[in-house]
Amino acid sequence: MACVLFPGALAAQDLIHVVAERDTIYSISRLYGVNAEELMRINGITDPSRLIIGRRLVIPDNGSGSSILPVSVAAALTDYNVARGDTLFGIARSHGITLQNLLDINRFSPNHTLKAGDVIKVPASSARETSAETPVPLLVSPPAQSGLYALRWPVTPKSINYMTGQMGVVVEGEQFEAVRSLTQGNVVSAGPWRMFGRVVIIEAAGGYFYMYGGCATITVNIGDRITSGMEIGRLGINAVTDRPQLFFMVFRNDLPLDPASAPRS
Repeated sequence: MACVLFPGALAAQDLIHVVAERDTIYSISRLYGVNAEELMRINGITDPSRLIIGRRLVIPDNGSGSSILPVSVAAALTDYNVARGDTLFGIARSHGITLQNLLDINRFSPNHTLKAGDVIKVPASSARETSAETPVPLLVSPPAQSGLYALRWPVTPKSINYMTGQMGVVVEGEQFEAVRSLTQGNVVSAGPWRMFGRVVIIEAAGGYFYMYGGCATITVNIGDRITSGMEIGRLGINAVTDRPQLFFMVFRNDLPLDPASAPRS
């Protein structure tokens, strides 16, 4: 999925596209409905065959006078009524878009705070509100993997089980044990999230997002800079199992990763 963002150093109307693998000038121009030659001119590109992955390209105005969004996102938007426990990260994932896409669609800053009753815009084609009755993910025993318990985890593991279909893990620890970040990064979400209790989501270098759910208390706020090993909350009791369990997931490029193989800085 394309990555778009609004760096603070740029004017609010400037839309930025981060070049991804397999991107071309033609594909980017088609995505945003702009002229390929104008895209090259405004970014000083003379050789379209030499795009560098990770380069930030300014997307020119398409002349429509309206906000520019990727064609796939702008095609159909609908209203979403924010419920208690919703987070921007959770809403974005449930609608198949990145957190940054959701921020861009609604012209929100990274520190925007949702309130129950707010109405925001989401893609209509994949809209699917998550029910408060969504079942807790089933657990499966970890695959045969030497040294799993020797890895550093957010809490000291008594047991580790994988969540089916999500590539996340449930780590059982001690009630009120400190939950510690595995990496340095920035807090992009902190608060209640249906099915996962209180959740902290940290964006780390390389486009990784680390989700720590099941906290009884949270000791950080959105926008905080986190260092590796820093306490971000205290472990709570899972109301379904009545055990102190941490829901731990890692995502990159909107894809879940095996938390055992995720970077630990």
